[in-house]
Amino acid sequence: MDKRTLLAVVISVVVITVGFTIQSLIFAPEKSAATAASQTSEAQSQNSPATPSTGTGTTTGQPSGNQPTPPAQQTPTPTASSAPAGNVIPVSETGLSAQTYVLETDLFRVTFTSVGGDVTSFELLKHKEGDHPVDMVDRGNSQQSAFAMRFGGPDAAPVNAIFHYRQIDKNTVEFYRSFYIQGHPDKPFTIRKKYEFKNGDYLMNLSISVENSVNEYLPLNFNKTAYTLSYGPQIGPTFTTLDGRNDYRKFIYLIGGKKKEVNLKPDNTQSVTGQVDWAAIVGKYFSVIAVPDAAGYTTVFSTKPAEGIPAADRLYLERPVINASKITDVFRFYVGPKIQKTLDSYDRADGNAWGLSNLKFGEVQDSRVLLGWLENILKFFLQLFHRVIPNYGVAIILVTILVKIVLYPLTRKSFQSTARMQQLAPKIEELKAKYKDNPNKMNQEMAAMYKKEGVNPIGGCLPMLLQFPIFIAMYGLFNNSFDLRGATFIPGWIPDLSAPESIWHFANGFHLPILGWTDLRLLPIIYVASQIISSRLTQTPGTTSNKQMKLMTLGLPIVFFFILYNVPSGLLVYWIVTNALSAGQQYYITRIRYPHLHPQALAQSQRKPPAKKRSKAQTK
Repeated sequence: MDKRTLLAVVISVVVITVGFTIQSLIFAPEKSAATAASQTSEAQSQNSPATPSTGTGTTTGQPSGNQPTPPAQQTPTPTASSAPAGNVIPVSETGLSAQTYVLETDLFRVTFTSVGGDVTSFELLKHKEGDHPVDMVDRGNSQQSAFAMRFGGPDAAPVNAIFHYRQIDKNTVEFYRSFYIQGHPDKPFTIRKKYEFKNGDYLMNLSISVENSVNEYLPLNFNKTAYTLSYGPQIGPTFTTLDGRNDYRKFIYLIGGKKKEVNLKPDNTQSVTGQVDWAAIVGKYFSVIAVPDAAGYTTVFSTKPAEGIPAADRLYLERPVINASKITDVFRFYVGPKIQKTLDSYDRADGNAWGLSNLKFGEVQDSRVLLGWLENILKFFLQLFHRVIPNYGVAIILVTILVKIVLYPLTRKSFQSTARMQQLAPKIEELKAKYKDNPNKMNQEMAAMYKKEGVNPIGGCLPMLLQFPIFIAMYGLFNNSFDLRGATFIPGWIPDLSAPESIWHFANGFHLPILGWTDLRLLPIIYVASQIISSRLTQTPGTTSNKQMKLMTLGLPIVFFFILYNVPSGLLVYWIVTNALSAGQQYYITRIRYPHLHPQALAQSQRKPPAKKRSKAQTK
């Protein structure tokens, strides 16, 4: 390893360090500090139903639509009341008890509770977490549910009255219950929550209808808010920590067609006023996207903690005061994977079962400004090879071979440039000795010699430097591509190419001091061995005895061992195969294709022939 290679290695360390920094800050960021626009506290108190008495609720459903239902024919009488949310009381009924109901489509298994008409489990049947489907409602030990309704803002207690249930068809269910404002039992109003699903579609409809029993404005005015719909306390899959690499949660919304991101500290909230196109809680592989209608909601994001969950992420939609006696609000929720093709299907009416278009759900994907184009190219070939051989580990090896083939002309040029520099070494040493007291003149003479000989002094470093953009693009691909989630290479050893592999998990929650490692991994060890062997094969004569070069040959792979210890296993497979191919390529070039330019041959040709012994006659 000569000085130019050493320089390339140092530059490579800088490049990869910057790459990881960009990855952590842009590609999959953890929650960072941000100023909250407003703060709320999660009230834990529950509403209690009144003493049971006779009476029944209605069973007639209201039609859903994209816009609110027009008010009644007669103009309702306005009311000026603004009662506390706790004064909303369910109409007393007998025979009601807490029940659970399950609705299953080809994509979902949804568990409802009659308490509030909420959802306690939302399983994605085609995506697994271990041996079970991914559940997009992570409740922890709390009693909070998804699609909970609150009379008032996010700080109000969820409605926990027991609702009636009816199934309209195999993919549609409805919950309903009547309420009244304390002191006005003769003026009840009815709440209906209707859930609609379609086979083959990750989007669902939730219609909330509110109807007054008298021709007056609905008595829902709690500090200028009628009700709040919430999703939380967390989306799945479950996790132990959000480290920004293995998993993360982000808040994103689209307003006026432009993507915005909200960064919150733990135990904080932030409100977004103005009509949003949609708002989302986004994980590494799954997302919940809420699409409200045009009623002018205030969107609230919250990281207020919940019992039994390492971190909570909630989404609230505050409905403004209703100036009508009857209204139907329609919310659409995408609950599913971050698969580009699936997300893009909602940009055209013929791509989804609802006939929707231009929703731009693809904006929830992580954007890579610098190397996104390269990542997309690599992903294309990875998927292409996977169609031929349905194993992503094999596909990674084939992509690596393709990269080496594409870079071979540069690699050959690099070797030829290095060999020519080796041939010029004696002349370079002569110039250094001749102009040792005049560095400027020496540089001028060396530049003139390089130009005359047609040699680029940094040509040998180019292929090495080109490897690192590919490396960073591969990191982004393996770390975020949904296709690689749970992709097995070698069963029992590498079950998930998007995550680090493990041959031994430390028992009893043991963490290696300082490093914090919880597993012993084999791929980083194989990587170090392959890197050392590859470096030794590409060394030039004279560097093997150089202590500095020995340190770099052994020390640099060890440094990378710690850097790459917890990266996705697919990236290490790529790097190990690259080292193996580089060693084989170097052997082919130096021993078969250009044997006369082999470093040992060059060194032999540069040695001065021994002086001939003169005869006695010549001496005389």
